[in-house]
Amino acid sequence: MVNTASPSDAGRRGAARGEPVNASGLGQAKLNPFGDLHTLQHLSARLARSLRGVFEPILRQELRTWAEPLMVQRFADYRAERPDTLTAWLPLGMEGRTALCVFDGRFVLELLDLFFGGVGYVPIELPHEFSPAAEAMVGRLGEMIAAPLATAWEPLARVGFTVGRCEHNAAMLTNIEADDAMIVTRFGIAQGNARPVFIDLVYPVSALKPHGTALTGKVVAKAAEQDAQWSAALTRAAMQVRFPVRSVLAEPVISLAKLMDLKPGDVIPIHFTNDVPVMVGNDRLGIGTVGTANGHAAIRLTKLASLEGNNA
Repeated sequence: MVNTASPSDAGRRGAARGEPVNASGLGQAKLNPFGDLHTLQHLSARLARSLRGVFEPILRQELRTWAEPLMVQRFADYRAERPDTLTAWLPLGMEGRTALCVFDGRFVLELLDLFFGGVGYVPIELPHEFSPAAEAMVGRLGEMIAAPLATAWEPLARVGFTVGRCEHNAAMLTNIEADDAMIVTRFGIAQGNARPVFIDLVYPVSALKPHGTALTGKVVAKAAEQDAQWSAALTRAAMQVRFPVRSVLAEPVISLAKLMDLKPGDVIPIHFTNDVPVMVGNDRLGIGTVGTANGHAAIRLTKLASLEGNNA
């Protein structure tokens, strides 16, 4: 389960990762020609929020999702960092170039069991390769991630992602060499404060070079289109809110001694002018004249207060 610790998780988090993208170590400029990559980090954060909608229906529990800091590594170093256990390497085509979506095998098998109505059972000893059903599950996950991934990229560029064939051996991947520089975006998924699992989205630096100008610029969020039907419904609902309207005819003042001597039948004299304040809550609506209308006591408004509180 997502909240169950696994040996591969502990080993993976303990392994040393590549240098952060803002490091100035020897050779870093050659690996990463895009600078600090704040724009790609921002897009990863957008995608992380969308991943809840991908995995919560399958895992049947509320999740936390987040994006970890980006790393830049050579592909050989990235492979060496990962635990030597069953792993799903899923190519994602991005308009003639290839990125990778990488899943831990244990997580894939858990999702597969849950998908078919189980409780997320995973054998203690993992198999050496995926079954056809597990490979189909990986492909399905790739398709579910591709749509929000394209949406996350929209402020930067319109990129379409296509799902390739799952491999359990990274050596079988085509178009990716051991010396290729890779930008690793890692996403955490966890229930509450439980131990998380991680999914990696790995971009070859060469695949991002066509978007180099956009990657070094600022992300401008796409303005949301106004929903006219929702706005009209909100206006109608707001117009139905009820407010108490009151008027104070008089506020006589008497001493404490007289107040304590009051008894039924006593008369408290009051004096008021023709103009009395009309209040809505604690705010003055205006001034009115006391009278009658249709046989009922009423007040005719003679002045309205302005929004700034001055008389109109």
